[in-house]
Amino acid sequence: MTRSEEPLLARPTSPNSSVDNIDEEDALLTGQSIHHPPSKFARWREIGVFVWALLATVAVVILAVVYQHETSIQQRRTGGWGPDGNPTGKRNMIFMVSDGMGPTSLAMTRNFRQHTSGLPIDDILVLDRHLIGSSRTRSTSSLITDSAAGATAFSCGFKSYNGAISVLPDHTPCGSVLEAAKKAGYMTGLVVTTRITDATPACFAAHANRREYEDLIAEQMIGHYPLGRVVDIMIGGGRCHFLPNTTEGSCRADSTDVVALAQEKYGFHYVDNKADFDNLEAEGGVKLPLLALLASTDIPYEIDRVHVSDIYPSESEMAEVALKALSAATKDSDKGFFLMIEGSRIDHAGHGNDPAAQVHEVMAHDKAFAAVLKFLEKDTTEGILVSTSDHETGGLAAARQLHQTYPMYRWYPGVLANASHSAEWMSSAWGEYLHSSPDRSREDKSAKLSELLKSGLGIVDYTQDEIDAIIDAKPIWPPSYLFADMISRRAQIGWSTHGHSAVDVNIYASSPDHAPGLVGNHENSEVGEFIAEYLDLDLGAVTEELKAKGVKTSSSTSTSSSGSSTNQDQDWGEWMGPPGLPVNENGPLVHLDEYHGDFKHRKREAESSLDCGCGLKH
Repeated sequence: MTRSEEPLLARPTSPNSSVDNIDEEDALLTGQSIHHPPSKFARWREIGVFVWALLATVAVVILAVVYQHETSIQQRRTGGWGPDGNPTGKRNMIFMVSDGMGPTSLAMTRNFRQHTSGLPIDDILVLDRHLIGSSRTRSTSSLITDSAAGATAFSCGFKSYNGAISVLPDHTPCGSVLEAAKKAGYMTGLVVTTRITDATPACFAAHANRREYEDLIAEQMIGHYPLGRVVDIMIGGGRCHFLPNTTEGSCRADSTDVVALAQEKYGFHYVDNKADFDNLEAEGGVKLPLLALLASTDIPYEIDRVHVSDIYPSESEMAEVALKALSAATKDSDKGFFLMIEGSRIDHAGHGNDPAAQVHEVMAHDKAFAAVLKFLEKDTTEGILVSTSDHETGGLAAARQLHQTYPMYRWYPGVLANASHSAEWMSSAWGEYLHSSPDRSREDKSAKLSELLKSGLGIVDYTQDEIDAIIDAKPIWPPSYLFADMISRRAQIGWSTHGHSAVDVNIYASSPDHAPGLVGNHENSEVGEFIAEYLDLDLGAVTEELKAKGVKTSSSTSTSSSGSSTNQDQDWGEWMGPPGLPVNENGPLVHLDEYHGDFKHRKREAESSLDCGCGLKH
């Protein structure tokens, strides 16, 4: 038999063969596996596969548990709405007001934040992610509302005239959602960055024919009015309206000590500085009722506050204290709480046409909004957040044409980033300089302004005309306006007014499902109606109680058509102050257009002969 004819299995092992190869060939021919002693690598591979499988199984189990937990939370977190679409069970309502913030404020702030933080264009504000609708803002006396009429719509669910503090056009009081909430067993609170007696907070816990009656409003807010105390926690500024005029730091017209009245008659715990405010928790928790007046007037703009954060708290810090205190106070109650939080000074920055101040105010409000969302996520009680603005201020435009030639499509957020202070702070610093030595030469004044512009606003390309305008400023157009305009022009930010505008403003919510009645475009009074509906409040009953307890003023004497004298009782109570706008014979209000702060401008002009140290040329 030749080699080629030998059976395959009889062939000798070739030099290039191995026993393993032969074994493998036999396995292929016989169909029986060959068992080799496992190598070290194979053993480790088996161990690795086992460990990987074990870890994968654990991971899958963990993910399943987490998913089930998150799903249960999402199913449980209804915002307090029942399956029938009606509110049910214990629930909290947080209402936030971004005073004076219009849609352009958001766009400008978003651009600014992206620029200064190096963020991509899709990195947006927290507010942007919670937009659900818009609000129409006109009042009964004007197409352009003020904060008083705007907040009356929120608090009472009715529109009224500019200047009205929860008072209707016929000068009768209207029950507010906060008052009704207190009557229904809810705990209540107000947090603001302006004076606590300012228009927006006042509308929730006071009634006045004119917003200017802040001394009167201070008394009502602590409970010195027909309904008694209705607010459990108040945090903000405006201390000067609570101190008697015999005390340093008072701005009251009389000697009433409202702080003492709050403590002695209405049981308030009182805090007037940040150190004590920060220690509230250390003393065993916040004791209610609490009156925390942390600034003489308004808390400084955020752009200025950060330099004195040891003296003044931020909006989010104040909001977090109030939320924690109200949550603890309602822990064992079957009712939750109502809290109004206002980013008040967005409006003031708009009045001053100060874009640098405004972007920092909006970001501070955005941070407070995020803090409320975080609270709602962690709190065991159902709750919702609704937020809107009472109006837009300044007629803001993220664009400005500086010359007759067709403009380039640009605005420059870097100009705002160069500013370390507000125009208000700049004006105050300038006023203090002039007051310290009124006889300084024009050359010295120019040098001081040069220093202030560089250090405070980051402006180095100022002109002599701009310097001269500030030195020669008059009350009607104060230095703060001029400082703000220097920034606005260089940033190419436009403003159409130092007052309010009639633009629709945005509505935000913790979820569209939490505020279904506010999705889309609405009248501002519908916001108040929604709050009352969610908390199941009877505003009418509170209104009737206010009317029943109102003390009428003395009768006024008028002459009839026959010439005889007749007595006509006025319909407003003396506790609301003198009447507000006059009424025509047919009933409608006399038309009057004025914006937030206008009375201050009139007062400033009337006092123009005084040396106020405010940087004005009198």
